Amino acid sequence: MNPTQVSIIITCRNNASTIGESLQALLDQDYPKEAIEILVIDACSTDGTAEIAKKYTSRVESLPLNAPAAYNYAQKIARFAVLGFVDSDAKVERDWLNKLVHYLEDPKVAGVSGGIETWNPQNPWARVIGYEIKNRYSRIGKYTGRIATMNLLLKKAVLEEVGGWDEGLPSQYDTDMGYRITAKGYRFAYEPAAKCYHFNRQTVRAYWRQQLQYGKNTLRLYFKHGSLARGDEITDWGMNIQPAMLLGIIGLFLLGIVPPIRLLWLGSGAVLVGVFVYYAFSAARVSAKFNDWSSMRLVVLYFVRSSAWLCGAAITTARFLFGGRKQS
Repeated sequence: MNPTQVSIIITCRNNASTIGESLQALLDQDYPKEAIEILVIDACSTDGTAEIAKKYTSRVESLPLNAPAAYNYAQKIARFAVLGFVDSDAKVERDWLNKLVHYLEDPKVAGVSGGIETWNPQNPWARVIGYEIKNRYSRIGKYTGRIATMNLLLKKAVLEEVGGWDEGLPSQYDTDMGYRITAKGYRFAYEPAAKCYHFNRQTVRAYWRQQLQYGKNTLRLYFKHGSLARGDEITDWGMNIQPAMLLGIIGLFLLGIVPPIRLLWLGSGAVLVGVFVYYAFSAARVSAKFNDWSSMRLVVLYFVRSSAWLCGAAITTARFLFGGRKQS
């Protein structure tokens, strides 16, 4: 029986520190070499990412495209009927493809993803971010309605059926794609035994910048698909309401500046304490689950994520109201 042929697509921008290992892991797959092609779409990196990529594959193009636009472009030039997506700061284990491809034999399965581990666990912030991601992904069963493109196999025909990637969403495009695909009656398989190692953010500042971009585009996503605001296994309702709670804290505090209603400061403080207790409890559960109490750093990361999402939503709202629709 002939092996399933897969076109693996990597988009990148200034990933010189990880792109080499990411591509080498794909070349080292325990899978017939003639059944794999690797395409790299580089968003005009300035750190030599494209030059490094060319040492591993001849199919490297530098184009000023965001990730979904690059995926749409690569989809058109890909030779095979199954598309693989791997982030440029991720590397997959040797038998990743072998563990995933058989799921695509089911006509109702549009795509399949493997589990996520941490590439750089020696850094405490990266390690804790990895625990948080694994904890959220542990809520997924054998099948799910959407999955990240960090490591994903997807049938090209299904992708074409739903019209490709939304280039107006520089992030959150995978959630949008999952929504449109499942609306057609398909589903995604999840195989946690197929390991992908992601290079997580190593500083609070880097995590803030990442989450700020998510916040900008999450609001656009929810305007497009309002039902997604209710959450799912990966991003649940509790996560989605946290920026609103933070906004409430700020609102009560600002209103309390007015002397007659200064008691609102007590309300603001009470909500803040409640949020802190909830974060501390959530962080303690993750710490116990992974037997690593350094995970209490999650209290900081939860506040950072909520504030970044709130700021991102505020930026998107301001641009909409004042006519600036530029995507970022």
